[in-house]
Amino acid sequence: MSTVEVTTEELVARAAALRERLYAEADAAEERGGYSPEMHQAFADAGFYRMVQPRMFGGLEMDLADFFRVIIEIGRGDPQTGWALCLAAGHAFQIGAFFGEQAQAEVFGGEGDVVIPSRAIPGGTAKRVDGGWLVEGTWDYCSGATYATHALLLAVTGEGPTGRHMVILPRADFEILDDWGGGRTLGLGGTGSNSIRVDARFVPEHLAVPYDWKDYVMPEGGTLGYKLHGNPQYVGRSLTFFYGELNCTQVGTARCALDVYTEAAMERKTSFPPPMPRSESPDYQRWVGEASSLTETAEIALLGAAERYTAACHRWAEHGEPFTVAHDGALRDVCAQAGKLAWQAVDLMFATGGSTAARRGSRLQRCFRDAMMFRTHIGAQYDVISGSTGRVRLGQPLTH
Repeated sequence: MSTVEVTTEELVARAAALRERLYAEADAAEERGGYSPEMHQAFADAGFYRMVQPRMFGGLEMDLADFFRVIIEIGRGDPQTGWALCLAAGHAFQIGAFFGEQAQAEVFGGEGDVVIPSRAIPGGTAKRVDGGWLVEGTWDYCSGATYATHALLLAVTGEGPTGRHMVILPRADFEILDDWGGGRTLGLGGTGSNSIRVDARFVPEHLAVPYDWKDYVMPEGGTLGYKLHGNPQYVGRSLTFFYGELNCTQVGTARCALDVYTEAAMERKTSFPPPMPRSESPDYQRWVGEASSLTETAEIALLGAAERYTAACHRWAEHGEPFTVAHDGALRDVCAQAGKLAWQAVDLMFATGGSTAARRGSRLQRCFRDAMMFRTHIGAQYDVISGSTGRVRLGQPLTH
């Protein structure tokens, strides 16, 4: 499969060109549970599903920071759709790192774009049978599932270092349950975070690997993906990847809110005396400045962590410098802090946006609901995350 050369700037521009269209479709996406077939086609045409897919199989093989830049721009148009695209396109990164050539050729080598939702909490079991595994169970919160071509699911096996394996199933072997969207949640209703059910399906051996990704012990010579592609980013460190995925969506949410908040400050008057244009109010000037600085800092921190991740991968490959779980955890925490700053920015803008901003249909209200929904996610439990990283720095095992 040939690869078309495209720059990050071109991809970001394609995402920016969809901004108003994304917003216009946001209500329908929330009710439906995912973005429209037309938007799915626009994403495919733009190359968004191929961003971190290996070049060997028609992908763009982008660095994480560049991938995050595109997702931030999509989220600036509609945060829930940014989340859906990120979690639909991003897991090609892990398949490119941890699975062998036969599996990658089978998953990536077909016609069309690959969409791979994942769930890294066990929702079922895999029992060993001749030639592979028999998988069954139900995995909830499989974000990006709407147009799934495959699913990457964690199953309990009782074998390997953790007793769990990640398995890949093609679309024909699982059911996407109708349990997302339609006002079921406070926010992020358009993320396609449906449950996936598997009823006793066979998974061949090459589509299952032991799951030890969070505290992965780097083998001599690196991962299967590094050996296959020669790209150091496929060395398999997963903490920065996972938390970067989640929190780049929050930077996109803050960007979206900042656009709306700034526009309102230019057009509306204050509601407290003496009435004046918000743009002339010292309070609003301060709030716009603070929200902007929080958002900018969040983006710089998140992209900086991703760039340091890539640099650490290259130092490992080129100079043999260790890239440890502790290093990965430290960068993971930067990504988490970026999300925290982004949430603080959204919270500030919603609190000072006036009652109009709290009405159903308000763009700022949608940003707030999506951000608050994220605050319930395991990736937003900042004290737990910091505690886990602190354990590693103090010479103890990673817990989260």
